[in-house]
Amino acid sequence: MSLYDTRFFIEHYYSKDNNILQKTANMIRLDKNKVVSTIVVHEIYKLTLEKEGREVAEHRTRLIEKDFKIIGIDSQIAKVSAELRHKYKIPLADSIIAATAKEHELVCVTDDMHLKQIKEIKVQWL
Repeated sequence: MSLYDTRFFIEHYYSKDNNILQKTANMIRLDKNKVVSTIVVHEIYKLTLEKEGREVAEHRTRLIEKDFKIIGIDSQIAKVSAELRHKYKIPLADSIIAATAKEHELVCVTDDMHLKQIKEIKVQWL
């Protein structure tokens, strides 16, 4: 199972590189056990709302909710997130994503430098 970070969706929706777009579309189509954190839904909704408006933000997040298993933030993830945030001095959303990957033993699909530095999780990119 793979946990998809916000960076994946930024590339999927906004990359101008057709090779990247093909890779992200293939990953979504082929990966049968796709997971996202609720914080990713928040970040994609906010980014799309700012760039393209509410209708597109609603549509995109509905697609994510349909195609991905959503993992919420429970108290254990919150505590692990705080530990990782403290240890690595990373932003809150990144620490939540990392904690979700750690607690559920998921590979995190990202090229985010904040997440790549965390020794407690495995990271892969396209």
